[in-house]
Amino acid sequence: MIRNALFALVSVFAAIAAQAADLPTPQERDVILKDFRFHTGQTLPALKIHLTTIGDPANPAVLVLHGTTGNAASMLTPGFAGALFGAGQPLDAARHFLILPDSIGSGKSTKPSDGLRAQFPPYDYDDMVQAQYRAITEGLGVTHLRLVIGNSMGGMQTWLWGEAYPGFMDALVPLASQPTAMGSRNWMLRRLLLESIRRDPAYLGGNYTTQPPMLAVANAFYATATSGGTIAYQDQAPNAVKANALVDQRLAAPQLDANDFLWQWASSEDYNPQPKLERITAKVLVINAEDDERNPPETGITLAALKQVKTARLYLIPASTQTRGHGTTGSVARLFAPELAKFLAEK
Repeated sequence: MIRNALFALVSVFAAIAAQAADLPTPQERDVILKDFRFHTGQTLPALKIHLTTIGDPANPAVLVLHGTTGNAASMLTPGFAGALFGAGQPLDAARHFLILPDSIGSGKSTKPSDGLRAQFPPYDYDDMVQAQYRAITEGLGVTHLRLVIGNSMGGMQTWLWGEAYPGFMDALVPLASQPTAMGSRNWMLRRLLLESIRRDPAYLGGNYTTQPPMLAVANAFYATATSGGTIAYQDQAPNAVKANALVDQRLAAPQLDANDFLWQWASSEDYNPQPKLERITAKVLVINAEDDERNPPETGITLAALKQVKTARLYLIPASTQTRGHGTTGSVARLFAPELAKFLAEK
């Protein structure tokens, strides 16, 4: 699994380099946080947070946060970094210091599969944000951020960053997220995702010897149900033959460790930034897709919550065959890159 992850990271860097030849060479490092205390009161004597950085530390710092089950490499793709990090693009790596952490439980940061397995402390988004803050301040010496931008889980963490450390950043750009409590169909499907793995006889309470078979099925089911876009799916799979091909491809995809997977998804249950939104002082550009299955705009809850943030506005990407529902902002960043550039240029 580690070898596959390293290969994927190298492949991603190569793909980006092909699109933006002037991109500085990414650097990787580990930051060890001593006596890390989780929201449950449990502690780990040493928590490792892996960081990937791109660019000159003397430039304005930008924190880039990944989604659930992702890592730094998942943000360094042609669809995202290729539209944002290249020369002349909104987050030009020659003019910014880009910081991409692997959050708690993901990538090369400390996670259940490192040894503790089901004994790993339950963590939530507040824990992850605290670890990110400590990693960049203690490990990199960063004292201010030009921008925090994150996608999906990273978007939700972006809201929490603005509340926990107001004044630490100039701007926030939460992608594919809402500043409201985790709930409705979004949490219901996450809960069913968790239950389908926990109830697999092969899971054995987290002490499995082989990955539970339901892991691949549940992951593919959840991803298909909550991301991809209705119009896009109709365009990509208008008949059973093409639809089956997509399903087969997803079932054959490499799988994460089951405990890592469960802890990652469970971490979202208590997410609710709404009661503290007034603490945010940075200017905010919320970017969501019109066809986002997890954050449907028709409920109106995002616009209502934004009234609590004087500096916030919403940009909604219109649904089309080019959008990918909840996956739009993470995979087709060119659809919002001009709006991001305009926002960052504002005084």
